[in-house]
Amino acid sequence: MVAGGTAPAAALTEQVPGPVGPTQPADEPDTVAALAARDREREDALAELFHTHHVGLVRLASLLGAEADAEDVVAEGFYELHRRWGRLRSRDAALPYLRAVIVNLVRMRTRHLMVTRRHVEVGPLDVGSAESEVLVKDDQRAVVRALAKLPDRQREALVLRYWGNLREAEIAEAMGISTGAVKSHVSRGMASLTKELGADT
Repeated sequence: MVAGGTAPAAALTEQVPGPVGPTQPADEPDTVAALAARDREREDALAELFHTHHVGLVRLASLLGAEADAEDVVAEGFYELHRRWGRLRSRDAALPYLRAVIVNLVRMRTRHLMVTRRHVEVGPLDVGSAESEVLVKDDQRAVVRALAKLPDRQREALVLRYWGNLREAEIAEAMGISTGAVKSHVSRGMASLTKELGADT
């Protein structure tokens, strides 16, 4: 579950509308039929999002550093979206919100692993799960290994920009930073990535 302060606020309305969904007219009564119709609409929208974007979101989580937990991270992201559906600005805000939740969940996972590894003696790091390896083509594995060595924010910015094909404003929303910071992280990340890949050749 996304802990306090980690859920992106940009996609949510300022006030919680309760059972009123993002598409419900303000004067529509809360009848059983109206509530059931809104529930069906939400479930249909979530199913469509899952069908259209699940594989890409798992790839995104994997490239961000979720490794074997990528599927679980995406599932938790969909859970958070389902839970907060009634607070979305609009239905179009669902995918950006989901991306931002996934970025935050991977960050939390990374921090947790860093703390755990400080206190527990661990063996060599697993390069990645079978699932994450299948998601990445052979000719991209060197890039993925180099990405894993970058600072978190640089890796996130590069993955969202070049694998997610997002615009700077969308990346800023997903990462919770300014567009200027996005430009800086992309620029520094590309320089570090180029250097790292050059060292491997």
